[in-house]
Amino acid sequence: MAPKRPEGAGAFPKPVESPALKPPDPSELYAALDLGTNACRMLIAQPKGSQFHVVDSFSKSVQLGSGLERSGRLGRTSMARALQAIRVCRQKLERHGVRRMRLVATEACRRATNGKQFLSDVRQETGLRLDIIQPEEEARLAVVSCAPLVSTRTEQLLVVDIGGGSTELVWIDLSSVPHLERPRAIMRLHAGFHPQESPFPAAKVVDWISVPLGVATLRDQFRDVEDDSARFALMSWFFEESLAEFAPYKDEQTREGFQIVGTSGTVTTVAASHLGLKRYDRTKVDGLRMTSDQIDKVIRQYLDLGPEGRRKDPRIGQDRQALIMSGAAILQALLRCWPTDRLSVADRGLREGLLYAQMSADGVLEDGPF
Repeated sequence: MAPKRPEGAGAFPKPVESPALKPPDPSELYAALDLGTNACRMLIAQPKGSQFHVVDSFSKSVQLGSGLERSGRLGRTSMARALQAIRVCRQKLERHGVRRMRLVATEACRRATNGKQFLSDVRQETGLRLDIIQPEEEARLAVVSCAPLVSTRTEQLLVVDIGGGSTELVWIDLSSVPHLERPRAIMRLHAGFHPQESPFPAAKVVDWISVPLGVATLRDQFRDVEDDSARFALMSWFFEESLAEFAPYKDEQTREGFQIVGTSGTVTTVAASHLGLKRYDRTKVDGLRMTSDQIDKVIRQYLDLGPEGRRKDPRIGQDRQALIMSGAAILQALLRCWPTDRLSVADRGLREGLLYAQMSADGVLEDGPF
């Protein structure tokens, strides 16, 4: 009788019945939908410790703001694309039995003369009510979403959210907050940039601004400039001019103790290019720290490629190639004003902020370290 072969790396594994994953209790689920100028995105998640676990997600480029610069209105085709995406979101919400949700629209619906009417039509067609949020709340939610990426050594923090139709900047002074409390102090800003008296050490919002220029709106402003390099330079200069009213604009900022957190498709695409990723990997990008010099090198590579080269570059991708240079122009303007060795890349934003704010208000997140 042949000796029994010991099981090792080369042995066939015995078939094992894997237990079916238990679906989450609908009463524990939260949803956040963000209808932006360029995309419709949704997350469904359940609280897990001081964070949350994503159960389902959706993201679709709808270009809702297409033509808005010229006409001041949302176009019929754009609205049809957005409505179709929202229908998919409704199906996911119904499938998971989600009851707690926050569904919002941003700059395109704020600016369009028919924005409110469109959302009224959406409610009639899908039963979902989307609220148009104001720039301050949009900025606040972006800040909250980035709290886990803030270093405990950061004294001065600039959070930048480059959207399709607007860009939010928030400058936060953390110098009076104990080091280990800093990420948590930022989370508490979900209640407002100037909260009431609190026993907890507070993050001080020095200034914030919502610039009505994002990757789509800035591109549309300079669409008629044919030369690629000239268009990029004009976009960057034009955006920098829009920062003149931002209080910290003229302040000389030392790199020590200063951190920028950037959240947007532009920042994550630049990070993916820096890493040489041909296939996007969120685990490598979210939380990555880059220097001004590294970002500048990637932007110079984009300019050297030209429009045709960027279209073919797998690191940029089809969805992003038309918008990457307007986003890069915004990023370059910011880094001219505030060079840093610590720009943290955030693959997170409004949806995550909406989820954190809902869960925090309900007290279902553990008050632990991030």
